[in-house]
Amino acid sequence: MTPRELRALCLSFEAAVEDFPFNPETSVFKVQGRLFALSALDSRPLTVNLKCDPEDAIRLRARYQGLIVPGYHMNKRHWNTVTADGGLPDRLLRELVEDSYDLVVAGLPRAERLRLDRP
Repeated sequence: MTPRELRALCLSFEAAVEDFPFNPETSVFKVQGRLFALSALDSRPLTVNLKCDPEDAIRLRARYQGLIVPGYHMNKRHWNTVTADGGLPDRLLRELVEDSYDLVVAGLPRAERLRLDRP
């Protein structure tokens, strides 16, 4: 997946926005002000931090050693750093980004979730 494709994927979700709160090189993708993906899109290899169910995070790290690791500068129980430059199937990467978005939306107040059509 290219940086352009990763950005487009993250922004394809309802109410998703890109922000740069840390520096101009680090894209932070949010929904309703809450982070669901973080990436330095110009970095090589291309990586992205994504929220993950803790049990799934452990399973994914074991299966994709070196490509999915505990989240860099994040809560290691709930976040993974995923190498997005071709080592993983694009379908899996898309699912991981969507899962991250869904986990964040699930933590929003019910009224906000309903506005996003994600009860």
